[in-house]
Amino acid sequence: MFAVTILGNNSAVPAFDRHPTSQVVTLDGSNYLVDCGEGTQIQLINYKIRRSKISHIFISHLHGDHYFGLIGLLNSLSLLSHQQEMHVFGPSPLKEIIELQLKVADTKICYPLHIHHITEPATLLDNEKLTVKCFRTNHRIECYGFVFAEKKRLRKLNAEKAKAFEIPAAFYERLKDGKDYTQKDGIVIKNEEVTFSGEPGKRYAFCADTKYDESIIPHIQGADLIYHETTYLDNLRERAEARFHSTTKQAAAIAQQAGVKKLLIGHFSSKYDTLEEFEAEAREVFPNTELALEGVCYEV
Repeated sequence: MFAVTILGNNSAVPAFDRHPTSQVVTLDGSNYLVDCGEGTQIQLINYKIRRSKISHIFISHLHGDHYFGLIGLLNSLSLLSHQQEMHVFGPSPLKEIIELQLKVADTKICYPLHIHHITEPATLLDNEKLTVKCFRTNHRIECYGFVFAEKKRLRKLNAEKAKAFEIPAAFYERLKDGKDYTQKDGIVIKNEEVTFSGEPGKRYAFCADTKYDESIIPHIQGADLIYHETTYLDNLRERAEARFHSTTKQAAAIAQQAGVKKLLIGHFSSKYDTLEEFEAEAREVFPNTELALEGVCYEV
């Protein structure tokens, strides 16, 4: 399953039982953490997400509500004798910050920790299941969004054709992987003769903190699901502009212009105790909008 679970949906100050930004992207049992605001590891426990399954962490920018929980999580994993390699991606000062925190605490991490600098739009991860790319957003400091792109899915078996060519069932999984089959007499049965093309992979885009900026549209065009911040309701557009944030209708306009299938909105200002109006305003522009609610898992 390809999905995203929201751990924190609030802006800088925790309020109304809402937490700073953090979410987990899950694909086929692997967990990828996006931002790590204060309280993230408690939220992982609350929602029964296994920390040991996290091997990659992506930090969008160095405002505290997006990474103040990181050192605590890294330290807890070490105390729990975590052994798996951990890869952390973030703007270049992040490595210096983490190393200083570990130094003053006289703490050594017991697992291999790799901190990768993000300095420009690039491909950050490319494995057999997933590609992760980053793009710049328009925020007060250096900030990046992330696109998680599922690789093309396995081919589908044409069971009728496979039986007609007397291909043994034990070989079916390799057919789904795109392999040809060689008969005993040396005749090669081409894969496309006994399978159907797999469906294109799905895409999830995390648009990070940003004011209204149409330059991000090419990076998220046609995505199956995007998360876009809506710090303020639309009557506070001037405040949003001044603070490099977005409003409900601005996020919805980006989703509409990008032709995405579904929009999640979050990063709500602590001045609001209820959120229903956020969803209502965004839906006026882009009907397929939902609130990014903590603890909810949204399928891509």
